[in-house]
Amino acid sequence: MTDRIPDFFLNLGSVLWYTLTIIIFISYLFALFAIIGDLFRDRELSGGWKAVWIFFLVFFPFITALVYLIARGGGMAQRAEAQVKQSKAATDEYIRSVAGSPSDEIARAKALLDAGTISAEEYATLKAKALS
Repeated sequence: MTDRIPDFFLNLGSVLWYTLTIIIFISYLFALFAIIGDLFRDRELSGGWKAVWIFFLVFFPFITALVYLIARGGGMAQRAEAQVKQSKAATDEYIRSVAGSPSDEIARAKALLDAGTISAEEYATLKAKALS
């Protein structure tokens, strides 16, 4: 038996360091994309200021990202919340427009009953479902 340390343990520090570096880099990319998305979502910020922020993000990335998150972080949350509310309202409106009203569903079921496509029991079931 030799008193040698396996190569795995000699390289363990390097593996941990590379893993930490990759995690930090991916986190930075997430923050960068969130900042760029927020810049283009903000309607109050002029195009010139957006260009200035992008310029500094390209040439001084880490410090600019930190400054942006500190200076405009609260606004980012408000703009993201407003976009989510707007998207939800648009989705709800679309669902309402596609689903139709209960009276439309009952009229379609009545037309199917009159055509003999469904029975009276099936009509009653569809009517109850539309009214619920």
